[in-house]
Amino acid sequence: MTHTVTDRFLRYVVIDTQSDPKSSTQPSTEKQKDLGGVLVEELLEIGVVDAHIEENGYIYATIPSNVDKPVPVICFCSHMDTAPDFTGTNVKPQMVLNYGGGDIQLSPQQIIRVSDNPALRDQLGNDIITTDGTTLLGADDKAGIAEIMTAAQFLVDNPDIRHGTIKLLFTTDEEIGRGVDKVDLTKLGAQFAYTVDGETAGHIEDETFSADGVEITITGVAIHPGFAKGKMENAIKIAGAAINRLPKDVAPESTTGREGFVHPTGVTGSMEKAVISLIVRDFTDDGLTAKEAMLETLVKDVMANYPNSSYSFEVKEQYRNMKVILDRHPEIVENAVEAIRRAGMVPVRGSIRGGTDGSRLSFMGLPCANIFAGGHAFHSPLEWISRQDMEKSVMTLVELATIWEERAKIMM
Repeated sequence: MTHTVTDRFLRYVVIDTQSDPKSSTQPSTEKQKDLGGVLVEELLEIGVVDAHIEENGYIYATIPSNVDKPVPVICFCSHMDTAPDFTGTNVKPQMVLNYGGGDIQLSPQQIIRVSDNPALRDQLGNDIITTDGTTLLGADDKAGIAEIMTAAQFLVDNPDIRHGTIKLLFTTDEEIGRGVDKVDLTKLGAQFAYTVDGETAGHIEDETFSADGVEITITGVAIHPGFAKGKMENAIKIAGAAINRLPKDVAPESTTGREGFVHPTGVTGSMEKAVISLIVRDFTDDGLTAKEAMLETLVKDVMANYPNSSYSFEVKEQYRNMKVILDRHPEIVENAVEAIRRAGMVPVRGSIRGGTDGSRLSFMGLPCANIFAGGHAFHSPLEWISRQDMEKSVMTLVELATIWEERAKIMM
């Protein structure tokens, strides 16, 4: 498998698959199916005979069990879309062979600095894949796809490696929060799952933020500005006052680790009506509730200065911390930890300051942890990944398949 995963990755990243949050369709962009068609063709070529793409762009496939005892059916999942944050058109991947340390200059304006990417210090002698600095690379999550595909081929080509049934699922629109909206879990038929969508090699993540969206609608008092004295209450200004009151120590740019935040993501409006869109994140539901209460109190305090105006405050649940579900099935993480160890790394358990398809899948009835894919600096033109870390991911997936088979007799 030495170079196969790299070859696959380099093929996949040049296919533009950006999702579009403004689209109401699924997939949100038809070009995601361009990669889907390639993946189905490759799966069929390696002997995964049921591989197919459905109308929503999802790819389902099965590697049948090669043992005669019951083994839990596990699923490996990655998403095909790339983030809308930065262009993914005309990706030109390049490779720094035998990285010798120091910053990597992509262009006069774009430099991957070690000071911003301390993980580069662990990559000496490795081969680093980057872009030319004008696009995303797409390692999030085409690295995960390439790794799953390579592991699938390795298992099919080596029938002496004992494993239970392995399901493959490639999703669309994960980057815009719709990744598993229409996944058919009955059709998938898995009991446990792993998204291959994490960062640093050796990491396994069983915890995410809990997440809500908040929409604050402010109705002001609009009147001709020539006759506005003592009467006008400009909804745009009220919205600005509310945003200005947001605590600076509860923001994405000032929090880390297990600290949550409140983050405005959009403002639209006129004198008469303005809408503020925010996201609220915390690792506990209580923390989420407390931040939302703080936010509404803040808005009420601002509105007190505008007695003829009104507001509405709407909270929409987005996803919840998958640890609640995974703690009921400790074997999911335990088996992944052992697989990482067998693949030659020191396992590191961690939390995600965000969410994955696995968050939603877990609460839909498919408990799902997140395994590293090896990429760094996601959603930016400074994205990078090493060939060696992708190979470690492939080895981890193969080991994981064998561990579930080995331990089946203990669990069943």
